Amino acid sequence: MLSVQQLLDHKPKGVYSIGPNEPVLAAIRKMAEHHIGALVVMSGDKLVGIVSERDYARKVVLLGRSSTETPVNAIMTGKVFTVSPREDAHDCMRLMTDRRIRHLPVVNGERVVGVLSIGDLVRAVIEEQERTIADLESYIRS
Repeated sequence: MLSVQQLLDHKPKGVYSIGPNEPVLAAIRKMAEHHIGALVVMSGDKLVGIVSERDYARKVVLLGRSSTETPVNAIMTGKVFTVSPREDAHDCMRLMTDRRIRHLPVVNGERVVGVLSIGDLVRAVIEEQERTIADLESYIRS
């Protein structure tokens, strides 16, 4: 299976983030603009949380809070599970499944270098299975 770094190499470069004191509406706008489901929350260069569309739905919409007045730090997940670029994609999928999370920040040392989504991992597994099937079919034909 591919490493996290190999998965990141196939994604557009850059990490989308937001500050903890920004309004939730700014986070939702940024997610919509970039067609993503989560943002890492950064205080300077330090990862302090992650905020997702799911957080917005459950902690703003359902509770009747204001998107313009509620800061990101009021709804973000502060205990962030991260992975390193050297880890295996299967281990990431296992972590995401066990923890019921959809996004994993990738950290190299103290620096956030990317974010993997569950979609990235599912795509990688499907591509690996397709390669295996093609190899097996080729072997059978020969």
